[in-house]
Amino acid sequence: MSRAFTPRARVEAALRGERTDKVPFTMYENKIPQCAAERALRNRGLCVVKRDIPAFRTIRPNVRTTEAVEWREGKKFVRTRYATPVGVLESLHEEAGFTIWWHEKLFKSPEDYKALDFFIRDARYLPNHEAFARAQAAFGEDAIFRAALGLEPLQDLISGSLMEMQDFCVQWMDARDEILKLYAANVEQRRAVYSLVADSPALIANYGGNVVADVIGPKGFEEYYLPHYHEAAEALHRRGKLLGCHLDANCRLLAPLVARSALDYIEAFTPAPDTDMTLAEARAAWPDKILWINFPSSRHLCPVAEVEEIAFRLAEEAGRSEGFLMGITEDIPADRWQASCAAIMDGLDRHAKERPERYVR
Repeated sequence: MSRAFTPRARVEAALRGERTDKVPFTMYENKIPQCAAERALRNRGLCVVKRDIPAFRTIRPNVRTTEAVEWREGKKFVRTRYATPVGVLESLHEEAGFTIWWHEKLFKSPEDYKALDFFIRDARYLPNHEAFARAQAAFGEDAIFRAALGLEPLQDLISGSLMEMQDFCVQWMDARDEILKLYAANVEQRRAVYSLVADSPALIANYGGNVVADVIGPKGFEEYYLPHYHEAAEALHRRGKLLGCHLDANCRLLAPLVARSALDYIEAFTPAPDTDMTLAEARAAWPDKILWINFPSSRHLCPVAEVEEIAFRLAEEAGRSEGFLMGITEDIPADRWQASCAAIMDGLDRHAKERPERYVR
């Protein structure tokens, strides 16, 4: 007798390395507008990845935060001011639908280091477990709720709200001691949330990502990233939880180190032609990792029949079906997402039908 999978159960089984009835297909909650097409995709088994309910809340009791809204040519800009006892920090971002665009981050000059250190260390974390559990129960089996630990301690200084990447690179060369002080503060703060996430109702949690190999390099990744994946994984594994990372950029340079990491799943891996590794190469490099890929964004522009064939070929290239999921983690043109996502599901359904030996029946 065949096993019936709900969308959530299919994703959870795949994340545990178990065989399912077909490759799970997922989309971030902010990538799939509510409409008839969305309902049809969910009826076919699409699983929504809900990332908008945190497992913990962050407060800063000794930082006074104020916001001022500015309108420029019909666009909304928000200037945020953080007054600490040792200095004032400001940022400016533009609201752009489901995302924001940074125009100014907190670091402006070396004079800001003292205030940044205070800002980081003043954070306090409160569990949000009841709200997380209520939201998860209310949504039902059509979604998997994913927690987050925040960015890795060093990555937070590269792609977070604190510094521009260019500023980080300059300061890494000119004032590394100051950067490492902020890194050390971030390490302490991340350690404070490991148990909060481990004790939460979430089965899975992401730890950072968006790592640019050309900026970090293998040595930096080994020294400043791997130890923190290991610490976080230890805390989560004790509670039966899984740890992943959003590695959607070129990964070839870091692939051997990712293989050694304590990560359970690699999320948002995007195969060639959009990055420098094929799916087959990733499977070979990380045989013990769950691979939760992002369907290559450039391929959404292909004809629908070709999108279906690409999805089929990716499922074939993955080899075994265990530990393989396909998702949408990036934007799709508004006039393409409905047809493209339906075609992806067509390709995955066809693969399950034509390769029944790889799936539960």
